[in-house]
Amino acid sequence: MKPYERYRTRKLLLALTAAGGLLLTACSGGGASSDGGNNAADRDTSGLPAPAQSQGASERDDRREEPDHLSTFALDVDTASYDYARRTLADGRLPGPSTVRPEEFVNSFRQDYERPDGDGFSVTVDGARTDDEDWSLVRVGLATRTTGRTGERPPAALTFVIDVSGSMAEPGRLDLAQESLAVMTDRLRDDDSVAVVTFSDEAETVLPMTRLDGNRDEIHDVISELDTRDSTNLGAGVETGYETAVDGLREGATNRVVLVSDALANTGDTDADTLLERISGERREHGITLFGVGVGSDYGDALMERLADKGDGHTVYVSGTDEARKVFCEELPRNIDLTARDAKAQVAFDPETVEEFRLVGYDNRRVADEDFRDDRVDGGEVGPGHTVTALYAVRVRPGAEGHLATATVRWLDPDTRDPHEETGDLETDALDDSVRSADRSFQVTVTAAYFADALRHDDPLLPGAPGLGELAEHADDLADRTQDTEIHRLAEAIDTARRLKRTDRE
Repeated sequence: MKPYERYRTRKLLLALTAAGGLLLTACSGGGASSDGGNNAADRDTSGLPAPAQSQGASERDDRREEPDHLSTFALDVDTASYDYARRTLADGRLPGPSTVRPEEFVNSFRQDYERPDGDGFSVTVDGARTDDEDWSLVRVGLATRTTGRTGERPPAALTFVIDVSGSMAEPGRLDLAQESLAVMTDRLRDDDSVAVVTFSDEAETVLPMTRLDGNRDEIHDVISELDTRDSTNLGAGVETGYETAVDGLREGATNRVVLVSDALANTGDTDADTLLERISGERREHGITLFGVGVGSDYGDALMERLADKGDGHTVYVSGTDEARKVFCEELPRNIDLTARDAKAQVAFDPETVEEFRLVGYDNRRVADEDFRDDRVDGGEVGPGHTVTALYAVRVRPGAEGHLATATVRWLDPDTRDPHEETGDLETDALDDSVRSADRSFQVTVTAAYFADALRHDDPLLPGAPGLGELAEHADDLADRTQDTEIHRLAEAIDTARRLKRTDRE
């Protein structure tokens, strides 16, 4: 029997005693990726549930060893934190540490993970050793199958909730949204539907749910006539937006609210918990998801992220025409459909080879280990063509060899709500000797994570972290080798942060 199998057997006996006969099965081995379609009832693949991790700990607490060698989190495809950081740096300011979410930096870059043949996920686990003694960086990569032709997806019923408060008059806010929505209107299918709600000090439905077929001119007129006024009653906008979405609910369609705002609520109900409960209720009852689009140099990042998390959606941030067109005209129409609901990941690190570990980011997405297979506990919603990456700092026991970790993703079918799981494994001998010798996509992942770490902490927490100058040079070299525009932008942002931090010290 392998060492990690002996460990799981011991844990199984303890769990049986404590739970009074609760039957749990030990995990089976698996390849780096597989067919993505196995039912959860067929096997148990993640190790055994452990006590919940404490929430709300200080930033320095993420140095601690997580209990029982299990790490569980809800999937998240948000990217707003990275794009907002780039905008802030371009304006000559360092982003506030609280606005920097490392997982959103990492998930902002394309990955070359193997895609599953069918619905669901593939699981890829890889890693590399760092210059810090016994510390490695381990990457868990999850990917869904890309969409085929746009005609293969269900029709969409999209309710656009547009902030028209006075702050949206700033160039690059409402004007950007209008231009992008106009182009998107021409690209949606005839059997898609849209509604438009505006809000300032009050909210108003200016267009009820309307089919695109034969009505594009009317929709264009509504968009072009939007104008700014008064203050920001975000609560009224959210409430009216969801009421309009429910009134126009279409069976068999993807029903989604698209909130476009700088999220600077200053009028009416500004209590985040009240707003979140409204969104959560509509999600549970009607399955309406939320897509948050942040705009503006001053931006309520934390509120928008919480709204999207509670609304089973995700957030992006746009600061220019190219980004806005990509979001509204490419990503939103292409990813209207859902591949997975309430998706969670659990990584079981082998205690025979792993001394300690910590998950990078996902602070607001942690899930109690014992809730991994409780499908009543909220996870994340993921569409076709998405990738999700989680990075771990892992301290390997000196001289240890063999099984290192098993990663399991669990999700519900969007239509039937049937649970499915898929797994991937990593052995110590599969770790690259250094980050620099790992494949390019891994290096990009680590570079983005190092950058986020440097923005959050004066004393970086990630093992092997270089200074910002060296990191900028490495990113620039990666960009030259890959000829990737997004990596060039990453290198520029790192170099800008380096200069701003040097100026602050002077």
